[in-house]
Amino acid sequence: QVRLVESGGGLVQPGGSLTLSCAASGSEFSTMAWYRQAPGKQREFVADITWDGGRVGRRNYIGSVQGRFSLSRDNAKNTVYLQMNQLKPEDSGVYFCNVWGMYWGQGTQVTVSS
Repeated sequence: QVRLVESGGGLVQPGGSLTLSCAASGSEFSTMAWYRQAPGKQREFVADITWDGGRVGRRNYIGSVQGRFSLSRDNAKNTVYLQMNQLKPEDSGVYFCNVWGMYWGQGTQVTVSS
């Protein structure tokens, strides 16, 4: 059974940083995506990462987070990290990880506010 567990959300001031984690279990994966959903808005793609064994391949980011967000992976822990820097109020929302376009975690809340 595929299971994704996000963590690391919280309240941060504008300009601050957070690191989200998504721990995966139940299958072998070679890609993972992050999405976010703000109140009253549709869920949107944020970033994704691919890997082959212990080697990370492609990373993609939407334009609004390019240069501020960064994806990494810990192969031993089967965990993907989303490092978020220079956070803005518009980055607020519930962040979800996703694999294969099918499986979702429960989400973790990110609030950027002064």
